[in-house]
Amino acid sequence: MGVCVRAVLRVLVLQAAWALGGGQLRYSVPEEAEGGTVVGRLAQDLGLEAGELEARRLRLAAKGRRASVEVSGASGALVVSSRLDREELCGKSAPCALRLEVLLERPLRVFHVELEVTDINDNAPLFPAARKNLSVAESLTLPGSRFPLEGASDADIGANAQLSYKLSPSEHFALERQKTEEDGESLFLVLSKALDREAMPVHRLLLTASDGGRPSLSGTMELVVSVLDVNDNAPEFNQSVYKVQLVENREAGTLVMRVEATDRDEGTNSDISYVLRSIFPVDRRDVFRVDRNSGEISLREQLDFEDVPLYRLQVDAEDRGNPPLSGHCKVVVEVLDVNDNAPEVWVTSLSVPVPEDAALGTVVALLSVSDRDSGANGRVRCAVWPAAPFGLVATFEGSYSLVLREALDRERVAEYEVEVRAEDGGAPPLRARRGLRVPVSDVNDNAPAFAQAVYTVLARENNAAGAELARLWARDPDEAGNGRVSYSLAEGVAGGASRSASSYVSVEAESGRLWALQPLDYEEVQVLQFEVRAVDAGEPALCGNATVQLFVVDENDNAPALLPPAGGGAGPWAGGASGSASAGPSASASLWAWAAWGWPAGQVVAKIRAVDADSGYNAWLRYELREPRGKGAFRVGLYSGEVSTARALEEADGPGQTLLIVVRDHGEPARSATATLSVSLGEGGEAALAAAAAGAGSSSSGLRPAAGAEGGGGGAAATATNVWLVVAICAVSSLFLLALVLYGAWRCAPRAAVLSGPGPATLVCASEVGSWSYSQRQSRSLCVADGAGKSDLMVFSPNFPPPAGGAAKETPQDPPALLDTVSGTFFSAASHLCVSRKLLLISWLCLSAAPLGAAVGPRRLRGASTWQLFDVIGKQA
Repeated sequence: MGVCVRAVLRVLVLQAAWALGGGQLRYSVPEEAEGGTVVGRLAQDLGLEAGELEARRLRLAAKGRRASVEVSGASGALVVSSRLDREELCGKSAPCALRLEVLLERPLRVFHVELEVTDINDNAPLFPAARKNLSVAESLTLPGSRFPLEGASDADIGANAQLSYKLSPSEHFALERQKTEEDGESLFLVLSKALDREAMPVHRLLLTASDGGRPSLSGTMELVVSVLDVNDNAPEFNQSVYKVQLVENREAGTLVMRVEATDRDEGTNSDISYVLRSIFPVDRRDVFRVDRNSGEISLREQLDFEDVPLYRLQVDAEDRGNPPLSGHCKVVVEVLDVNDNAPEVWVTSLSVPVPEDAALGTVVALLSVSDRDSGANGRVRCAVWPAAPFGLVATFEGSYSLVLREALDRERVAEYEVEVRAEDGGAPPLRARRGLRVPVSDVNDNAPAFAQAVYTVLARENNAAGAELARLWARDPDEAGNGRVSYSLAEGVAGGASRSASSYVSVEAESGRLWALQPLDYEEVQVLQFEVRAVDAGEPALCGNATVQLFVVDENDNAPALLPPAGGGAGPWAGGASGSASAGPSASASLWAWAAWGWPAGQVVAKIRAVDADSGYNAWLRYELREPRGKGAFRVGLYSGEVSTARALEEADGPGQTLLIVVRDHGEPARSATATLSVSLGEGGEAALAAAAAGAGSSSSGLRPAAGAEGGGGGAAATATNVWLVVAICAVSSLFLLALVLYGAWRCAPRAAVLSGPGPATLVCASEVGSWSYSQRQSRSLCVADGAGKSDLMVFSPNFPPPAGGAAKETPQDPPALLDTVSGTFFSAASHLCVSRKLLLISWLCLSAAPLGAAVGPRRLRGASTWQLFDVIGKQA
């Protein structure tokens, strides 16, 4: 508990100290410190624990030049990495402070550290020259005369640069120091006693300069004083100190100023020449030059305020006396700043790429801006272009943060070219630009989307297993795994089948290709409807759906099948290929019928019935009779299947004929079935009796008895039959009248809606063409009867040839209202027409029943079916 309290107190104290210090840490280190010397406990002062150093990545940010300190990765301390030379870093400036930026990542923060490099006494005083020659006229130079000396310079500062001078013992000379506010400290050699050249022509003195460091360092200069004779007046300047201001960037050759000195002597002793003796800084001797005759000071090189803002020159005026005498003056040249340096922009830290869901205010980069100019020329304004979605926030002087101002969308802009523009306050202003490339990283924010909500695919039946039916594609604008889409099949329904859609088709996960798992059978399933799901690989995953409607296109893969006669009687089918009766559809069949000699052309003998499991043209049947050599006596209806006489039958045709009838559909290629019909020929009466006997043995034999058959019977039976015929005629006449009344009422009554609607495939009778077909789209209520007349209606559903491959495409939906109206009206009219004609036919047959008794007789009519009777009556009529 005590440890936690101390840690909390330490953090609070650190925060308070940080707030009072303006957000900066200050350390000091002596120059020339050895490498590895600990400057300060940086991590501890920032409040970081030992375990946080590696996770939060504490480091220094470089600003244009190599730093001589670094952060220790193990302890987080600020240590010396290379030699620190205060004179090289700051010159004579005091104090010498290095401003460092410390970056703390995760989260990103910046701290400013000020490192003061303290001076040590590592530089000895240095005179401009190791030897200085002076000339002093004897006797003419009075005691108290002063000769200026160039003082020593010390690169150190403070007490280490406080110099003291000592002159070697001499009875003629002494040393004097003088300080003024204008030109600082001056050093003079003072003549304390008149000189005697004959006693001593040359005086050698040693001038020693010592600094105030501990230990103290010193430098020496030898003074050689030559005692001259004659010339006793030295030149004198009209000013001891000249001051001039000069704008930087002046070209070489520019006149700085002109100095002037006078000499009271005459003749050659008054001819003066000017010499530039010294210049400070000492390494800038080649910047100025002076004309020996005129005293004009001009530039040899261009000035640079950012390099040296102030120059101090010493100009000597020497006469031509013997010995020559000289006068001295100082020239102070102040360099004025112009706006000749553009701002500089550094990127100290860049955190990219930026997630597209990054929060507003996220720091993207840290920038540092500086200008070497001073004053208004060095004040810099910064802006970012374009203004969105990033902006600049000033943190400290010369430091900015590039932050996020608006939400990002990688699908709209994947990368930004950001330009940081800096402008100083000069006239005219100078500008600098720094370009940043900020990529945007993707997040999974877009679900896969199909090009169509519903795909319509046509596929032919009997396709090979593994055949490609279609290719689905979903677009996901995300990238990498977020945009990688995989496809899967959702359970769907199969129209007309009990199995799910997944047992028929599958979808490839990578490509979206739709494959057939097994051959499709139109007779088993006509429509498959299912969903395909597209899922991306993002986290979390997003998905999209599309509905696929797969229509199976019919192929002619079923041959026509012959049906047994109505009623299922086995008698007419006897004698088939197998020699046994059959009641179901067959690819071939044998049957027989009876006919009478003398029947005229067009007399119906029998009717062939067949069915095809296909639809459309593939189920549209036609009947062909394979003619024997010569002209045959029979023919078959092309679409009705009715076998009738082609001419009048004769005894020469023999007792019987065998007909081979081929039933073909309209498919490509066409498929067929064959039926063998044996027709027995005889007299008219025998044929009728045979037909009646066959009808008595089977309620629906499918035989057509010969017309005009005669037979004998007893008188009592004929009388009873006539009575029943009269009763039947009356009853049927009443039914006929009732049918006429109902037909008139139907014609006058308004049309009723015909029941129609979608439903399964329905077998439709079409005796108009004598074939059977399956309705592909809708089921209708039609009148269907065994052995229907020629007036029955046949309906073919539209079945256009599908495209070669089952490619997915959009198919416009037919207007259902128009389709139902047209088809309903068509079927309604056909149905009523069928009923009306049936009633009229029945009534007419009943009224014609009287000749039946005379033609056939009661005995032959007993046991005959109704339709057989109507057939006989029709032939009589």
